[in-house]
Amino acid sequence: MLSLEFICQAQHRLRGLVHRTPLVHSASLSERLGAKAYLKLECLQKTGSFKPRGAFNKMLTLTDAERRRGIVAVSGGNHAQGAAYAARQLGIAATICMPASTPRNYVDATRGYGAEVILAPDIRAAFAEVARQQAAGRVLVHPFDDPLVAAGQGTIGLEILEDVPEVTEVYVSIGGGGLITGIAAALRAIKPQVKIIGVETAGADAMSKALAAGRIVELPAITSIARTLGAPAVSEFTLTHVKALVDDVLVVSDADTVEALFWLLERTKYLMEPAAACCLVAADGHKARRKPNDHVVLLVCGGNVSAVDLCSYRR
Repeated sequence: MLSLEFICQAQHRLRGLVHRTPLVHSASLSERLGAKAYLKLECLQKTGSFKPRGAFNKMLTLTDAERRRGIVAVSGGNHAQGAAYAARQLGIAATICMPASTPRNYVDATRGYGAEVILAPDIRAAFAEVARQQAAGRVLVHPFDDPLVAAGQGTIGLEILEDVPEVTEVYVSIGGGGLITGIAAALRAIKPQVKIIGVETAGADAMSKALAAGRIVELPAITSIARTLGAPAVSEFTLTHVKALVDDVLVVSDADTVEALFWLLERTKYLMEPAAACCLVAADGHKARRKPNDHVVLLVCGGNVSAVDLCSYRR
């Protein structure tokens, strides 16, 4: 299990390399949720999502020999950019394997950070290409199945507690589960009474299916518009942590998520991905149980939405 010490070590490594992102109170969100409500704005992180935290923490522990071999990562979304950016900053060659369906803005941004991009027919083929790259000597920076990556993401939990020590609920979206694993480990260690709720969208609900089955379940396809939640399966590492540390995992619809995304954009002026807006849908469902003096934090995990995608959501 991830320890608080491991996450604090990550926080020390990341100083000066990532933003300490704002945590802002929203009056309109508070009224909607029936409590004091806040947004933790990882959409304002370098590369537009939380991903550089874990990528930097992993790469900073590599030996000189491993750095010379370069890194490889697989992603159809934000991990690609986060790993590419961290590698460039540290002078490490990066190869990123991406499914061909990846939106053009993600591919262009990843190449813009200096990475070699290999496009595969689908996410499974991308993982197969990663295995070939590893066999050739590159070091894998996994998007979630790595304690160092999860510890880097867990630094968000430390920042939440520093900014809102009174926090009573935190909503965190789940793709492969590395983000919620790190945040939950930090929160439970310091303030165990905090309610931690994971959120997935229907069609990208690998964690919910794994919890229901009691084992890892591989999704046959990712059908949700929340592409950055599109891990085909979680891992034993993340499943174990979610079972032990997370109070509940909720699955919400794409339609409700889009409504929440546009409401947040209009009311707070922050543009976020469906993978982040889904947290508001889940938080809406718990309004009846809240007290006015509760403190609710929604994690805005990313904001990499293209104008084309944004228009398509309305249709």
